[in-house]
Amino acid sequence: MVIVGGGIMGVGLAYHLGHEGWGAETVLLEKAELTSGSTWHAAGQITHSTSSFGLGKCVDYNIGLYSGGLEAETGQPVTWHGCGSFRLAYTEDEMDWLRHTLSVGRSLGFNIELVGPEKVAELHPFYNLSGVLGALHTPDDGHVDSTNVTMAMAAGARQKGVRIIRQCRASNITQADNGEWVVETGKGTITCEHVVNAGGTYARQMGEWSGLQLPMTSMTHHYFVTDEVPEFQGLDVELPVIRDDKKVSGYIRMEQKKGLIGIYEKENPNSVWHDECPWHYENWLFDADYDRVMPYLEESLNRMPIFADLGIQRVVHGAISHPPDGNPLIGPAPAVRNYWCCCGTQIGIGWGPGLTRELARWMVHGAADISMREFDPRRFGSYATKNWQVVKAEEDYCLRHEIPFPHFNRLVGRPIKPSPLHDLLKSKGAVHEEVYGFERPRFFAKGIEQCDHYSFNRSPVDDMVAAEVKAVRTGVGIMDVTAFAKVLVEGPDAYALLDRLTANRMPQKIGSITLTHMLNRAGRIELETTIVRMAEDRFYLVCAAFFEQRLLDHLNHRRAEEDVTITALSSEWSVLSLNGPKSRDVLAACTDADLSNAGFRWLSAREITVAGHNVWAFRMSYAGELGWEFHMPNDASLDVYTTLWAAGEIHCIADYGSFAMNAMRMEKGFKGAGELTNEVTLAEADVLRFARTDKEYLGRDKTLNTDLPWVCAYLEIEPDGKADGHGGEAVVLNGQVVGSTASVAFGPTVGKILAFAYVKPHAATPGTALEVVIHGIRRAARVLGDPAYDPKSKKPRTDAREIA
Repeated sequence: MVIVGGGIMGVGLAYHLGHEGWGAETVLLEKAELTSGSTWHAAGQITHSTSSFGLGKCVDYNIGLYSGGLEAETGQPVTWHGCGSFRLAYTEDEMDWLRHTLSVGRSLGFNIELVGPEKVAELHPFYNLSGVLGALHTPDDGHVDSTNVTMAMAAGARQKGVRIIRQCRASNITQADNGEWVVETGKGTITCEHVVNAGGTYARQMGEWSGLQLPMTSMTHHYFVTDEVPEFQGLDVELPVIRDDKKVSGYIRMEQKKGLIGIYEKENPNSVWHDECPWHYENWLFDADYDRVMPYLEESLNRMPIFADLGIQRVVHGAISHPPDGNPLIGPAPAVRNYWCCCGTQIGIGWGPGLTRELARWMVHGAADISMREFDPRRFGSYATKNWQVVKAEEDYCLRHEIPFPHFNRLVGRPIKPSPLHDLLKSKGAVHEEVYGFERPRFFAKGIEQCDHYSFNRSPVDDMVAAEVKAVRTGVGIMDVTAFAKVLVEGPDAYALLDRLTANRMPQKIGSITLTHMLNRAGRIELETTIVRMAEDRFYLVCAAFFEQRLLDHLNHRRAEEDVTITALSSEWSVLSLNGPKSRDVLAACTDADLSNAGFRWLSAREITVAGHNVWAFRMSYAGELGWEFHMPNDASLDVYTTLWAAGEIHCIADYGSFAMNAMRMEKGFKGAGELTNEVTLAEADVLRFARTDKEYLGRDKTLNTDLPWVCAYLEIEPDGKADGHGGEAVVLNGQVVGSTASVAFGPTVGKILAFAYVKPHAATPGTALEVVIHGIRRAARVLGDPAYDPKSKKPRTDAREIA
């Protein structure tokens, strides 16, 4: 194992690999001195104030490490300042954000509370609280000396056998024919099984050595240290950190007896080193750009008037990596084996140790213990070009201190990969979202502005979704689902390869369909996929769009000597979904194919002709209704859509989007990507019905383990007409937190909030009365044993005679 890069991320990974047993086999290379990239100039704050369930687990671990565990283990000082922090809210939208964060924090067991301005004034008497409605108080937060904590982890890594070589710049990383990695340095060449890119601001150009496109851009960020503050001289305790997202767009805290002001300006962001970060830029800082940050700097002095007459003693204006969506790149690089990314981390001190612990577990044991979907480097495709990376990183920087509304839609650099129907659907009111580069309709604006309507509460969009669901449930709806990942596996050994990688029985007959899961060697869920047998030696796989590269890697990296060809069709093929009790009537007007149960059985596929095009029709439904999916080359899509639409007008056909699709899958109790993650086995996800006990497959023995720490339960929650929840909320039984929600959505057909939640097994029994904390308020909930809608699943299997 060779790790290239000696900042908080590289050293953190070395430390955790040591703890996972790989220390003696790990070498870390640093071109200068440890921390000499971005780490040394980090302000070093860390907070429990996060709405991300996975990152919440990381920061909680990090705070424990910084506040005592690391120093006790290594004997090296880390200079922890456990001063706590406040995140302020000036608007009701901000208050709703804090209420949701409070709910997530409750599920994770954080010491966290929502307080009024008087509590902030009590603990921080110098802050101007004019206009503040409330604050999230996280008393266990603090800040740490970034260099000290990195050096302490380096000491811990060395104690576990890791070799750290300083003043040793890597100059190339290539893969040998036998799959090993060759790392060239100024002190010689190292050949290794695994290589890790922890290059910080150099990571993107390092990836290019190996033919990899790792999307991230360096953005510059200011913080300012004032002269000594007279009012701080007599304080016995350190003031809490203040996070003021609206007015300061950053943070304010004590720096010993001085003030520290950090700003992420919300316009005119500065990206640098688009082509290459100069190799000699150790400990590099830029000159201050006061014009860029002045509005926020002036407001920070208004908020902290005791700073107003002080001078600025020090300006830190350094570069930090920003991926296009703001989340770091942690995990396997796309398309190659044993090249790992540990980079693109804009908040290294706050996130780094927890994320590197999970990466170490992933590398050593085959799976991390938190869901890595939002960090997996393979979430981006070839569309993430260098120019696109820059505009998206600049967008992300400007959003750093904006309210992270549910389903926030990042619009810069769009559309990326529009489907053939994109423009037509947009003209009909579609509001699109981006999924792995594809544009997919979210909902169709009818009588409201054609844009996202952001809120943590119910909004006019919910009325649009309810209307779309009703149209599908009572008549017929059509949706552009081209964003699915679509992969063809064919050849003499295609069946054998897929059979040993899937838990369910493979489709036996041509035209049969199987829903199955692929697992990693830890027995956790890698992905869910639908497999269609198109011919004796040809199989068509469909899964969520963002799993495309993961699916391709899973197949390619685990093929042995099988004679197979694996082809991605995602960009060449389109998909339409037709659902509802009138869907057979609509399709019958467009094809001469037999659509009865006898002629076209449930969960079967066949080629039919629609609008003069041969298309593959799959009789299946994610909505839980009578329905079909149509898979076809892109040039057929517009003709097929317009033909189906014309035939459906007599039945009041309606367009629908992903929000309605999600509501309907929740009403049917169908688990999705939010539940089926690398955190869980098939048993824990309660999907063992899709696994065969009479076949061998990757991860089989571990996924069948019945000693379960948690299990996925299906809940109905009483609505209050205001807030429905967004995932990560605490689930409570008899006053004790027993788990958290994974997916939450309002089911307009059944009039209840529906959720999947991972809870302790004793809390998952159908009929159990629970509570779910939504926006800080406990709501009555109940575990369901059957789908809330059509519990016997009769509707998708309706025969032609039954509706004639």
